[in-house]
Amino acid sequence: KLCGYLQKLSGKGPLRGFRSRWFVFDPRRCYLYYFKGPQEALPLGHLDIASACFSYHQPEATAAASGDEAAAFEVHSPNGAVAVLKAATRQDMTYWLQELQQKRWEYCNNLDAAKRDSRTSPTPSDFSKGLVAKDNPGSILSQNASAERARNILAVETSPTDLVGEQAASQPAPVQPSAINFSLKQWSTEIKNSMSSLRKGNNENRKSIFYTTEEWELLDPTPKDLEDSMALEEKRKHLAEGSKGRRLTSSAFPFDFGRIPHKTRRPLKDMIGSSKNRNSSESSPTEWYSGNGNRLVSELQLKYQSQQEELEKLKKDLLSQKELVRLLQQTVRSSQYDKYFASRLCEGVPKDKLELLHQKDDQILGLNNQLEKLNLEKDSLQQEVKNLKCKVGELNERLGMLMETIQAKDEVIMKLSRQLSECEDNASSQSGGVNSSVTTYTNKELQELDRLKDNLQGYKTQNKFLNKEILELSALRRNAEAREREWQAKYISLEAKLCQIESKYLILLQEMKTPVCSEEQSPAREVITQLLEDALKAETSEQPEQAFFKPHLVSEYDIYGFQTVPEDDDEEKLVAKSRALDLRSLSLSENREISTGVKWENYLASTMNREMMRCVELKNLIRSGIPHEHRSKMWKWCVNLHVKKFKDSTVPGYFQTLLQNALEKQNPASKQIELDLLRTLPNNKHYSSPTSEGIQKLRNVLLAFSWRNPDIGYCQGLNRLVAIALLYLEQEDAFWCLVTIVEVFMPRDYYTKTLLGSQVDQRVFKDLMSEKLPRLHAHFEQYKVDYTLITFNWFLVVFVDSVVSDILFKIWDSFLYEGPKVIFRFALALFKYKEEEILKLQDSMSIFKYLRYFTRTILDARKLTGIAFGDLNPFPLRQIRNRRTYHLEKVRLELTELEAIREDFLRERDTCVEKRDLISDDEEDS
Repeated sequence: KLCGYLQKLSGKGPLRGFRSRWFVFDPRRCYLYYFKGPQEALPLGHLDIASACFSYHQPEATAAASGDEAAAFEVHSPNGAVAVLKAATRQDMTYWLQELQQKRWEYCNNLDAAKRDSRTSPTPSDFSKGLVAKDNPGSILSQNASAERARNILAVETSPTDLVGEQAASQPAPVQPSAINFSLKQWSTEIKNSMSSLRKGNNENRKSIFYTTEEWELLDPTPKDLEDSMALEEKRKHLAEGSKGRRLTSSAFPFDFGRIPHKTRRPLKDMIGSSKNRNSSESSPTEWYSGNGNRLVSELQLKYQSQQEELEKLKKDLLSQKELVRLLQQTVRSSQYDKYFASRLCEGVPKDKLELLHQKDDQILGLNNQLEKLNLEKDSLQQEVKNLKCKVGELNERLGMLMETIQAKDEVIMKLSRQLSECEDNASSQSGGVNSSVTTYTNKELQELDRLKDNLQGYKTQNKFLNKEILELSALRRNAEAREREWQAKYISLEAKLCQIESKYLILLQEMKTPVCSEEQSPAREVITQLLEDALKAETSEQPEQAFFKPHLVSEYDIYGFQTVPEDDDEEKLVAKSRALDLRSLSLSENREISTGVKWENYLASTMNREMMRCVELKNLIRSGIPHEHRSKMWKWCVNLHVKKFKDSTVPGYFQTLLQNALEKQNPASKQIELDLLRTLPNNKHYSSPTSEGIQKLRNVLLAFSWRNPDIGYCQGLNRLVAIALLYLEQEDAFWCLVTIVEVFMPRDYYTKTLLGSQVDQRVFKDLMSEKLPRLHAHFEQYKVDYTLITFNWFLVVFVDSVVSDILFKIWDSFLYEGPKVIFRFALALFKYKEEEILKLQDSMSIFKYLRYFTRTILDARKLTGIAFGDLNPFPLRQIRNRRTYHLEKVRLELTELEAIREDFLRERDTCVEKRDLISDDEEDS
């Protein structure tokens, strides 16, 4: 991916200057977006590379001499705007230019590819896995061979540095010395990005390094620790008693405080003397320090050092005296405890209690000793830090003194050089003057020659780049002209077709207006039949010369493998094609200010060197939809997030072991699984025939899960969940995805024989309908419409075969990240989306008929997502859990009553001769 740091010239007046920006190239739209940093969510702006041209200036001699790195280049837009960008080095500038040229060339050649359709051939990605990833070959470029050869000859190949590429996101941004890294033009975007960063930081840092979910308890020290502490205490007592009556100094103190050996400072006299010795060969006749001044400075320095050493010795004596006082206090306290325990022993206190008290006292003493050790270590470390700070200050002083010395010597050398040159000029003869001038002239000529060679090489490189730029722009201009001619021809063809359709519609309207009294077939029916045949006519290759001019609007399969137009029913085929055309029109008419793909690229680039974590920014990105090329990676990450505790407790090869057991041993669920395989998604090409690749993977995952969870085994509905997961995940990941849905997200008994959890969720959904959509709920109650007959399947298979594929996968994106609450959100959003249309229906039959197909007419995923996550707030998960608990008890009581009625019926049937021939539904199934 082309991304990295560049500096952009922006601002006006005194604020104009280069500001460091993070640039990301979007290959879908050929835009170069720039952000304040790699962590930002919203870009500050973009450059249209597809219609831009590039240039840079050869550095002048004065700029090179002043040290100004000539790494700036210009991006010229068609509207006359010029963006000046500056790389950290000239090598980076050359790399950016060659890559931007290549991206522009590839993008414009992609536009020339015939029948290019972004929905049927998305950009391939390394992250794509599953069945869908194998259906997306890269688009074919129709390149000019001669132009390509010339581009290769004129190419200037360079490699990037650390400030280009995804690894640059972890590098600090290069900052100009006088740059103001704030843009007044995009101040609102800057504020939004700052607030987003603050929210992200709060979420990530909400748990500090001291936070833990484990409970802490105070543990008694081990017997070994107690013995060590008691021995240390006895040793201290003996040392303290032996040291009485003697004067204690720091050298005789028996404890090691971990002090750093004291290093004396180097006198200033030695420093100056050493610098003089090093430069004895360049000694000058003048001195810049007097002898008296040197002696005075050295004496003051020595006196200061001796006083400082005396102060350090006094501090050590003070510390040793304090330690002695502390040891004596401990000795007195211990003697008092011994006296107290001896008196209690004389009073008849049990011996075991006294031993316990002694043990506890020893533990306290041991802990106190450990605390004292830690305090001593802390003091020694603080002292070490102080010494290091003093050393740093001393080194800074020495550095400053050396710099002053060097500066003074440089001045002396310059003065002597001037004197020497003056003496040579005065003493030289006329012939010597001529020779000197010739030598000087020759040296200048050589320097000028080197400068001209450098400039010539730079101009050659610049000329090669500009020639390549002119060649590319000429080729792109020719391609654009050819593309414009082709579009003109397509426009003429479409206009002719539109005239034909308008003519037929006018005839149809005229015939519909005129009443037909005879029973003969009217011309209107012929026109209608002809229009239907034209609409449903399959695309043929009989006229290849017109293949480019015909608009390629609807393909046979979408990017997920679902059939867009069914083959059996003409009426359903017409509706499906109309729906596919509406979807295509909606995708073409969407004008997004900021590409969602760029936001994802920027976010993933910022997580290159750190683990992806839950945060508000990621949740908002997922709710807006995961791009096709990143869906495999993100689904796998979401699944691993929820089943990490399960996977950590399993052995490697767990899935293969389950599958092997299910294949080798008798499995009661295998028969039903085989019956449902071809009925899973018959309208998807990956599951349409027994030889399809998806069928075998679907069988393996269902068999492995039935062996892992024998209480459920297999339930109709699990096959569709696995089929959707396999479109973007491999077999093992799809297995864990099913575990996530069944064992983590959904309540128990959701997919068992009684479907208890599913029934409970329908009652919870009824409560939410009455709360969030009261008018619609009252409308259903008025006409006695049980809409849970429709929504039951939504919850069971998470909207598979209920909504169009684009909306389905956006729902699954949020579902795998946030959990089952998303199902309630989108179920309510679907009803709210069509609330007004449903309220217009005034009888139960028309309402129920409309509910069976209305979800397939909802095509605007962005509007539906806005309703689900915006209009329905607040939506607390705690409320859903409480209502689930409430309705679970009621449903269990109802099932208990039904079971009692069933037992009464069986008992009555066995006793009554007339009812012995009656059988129940369960007995009939068995």
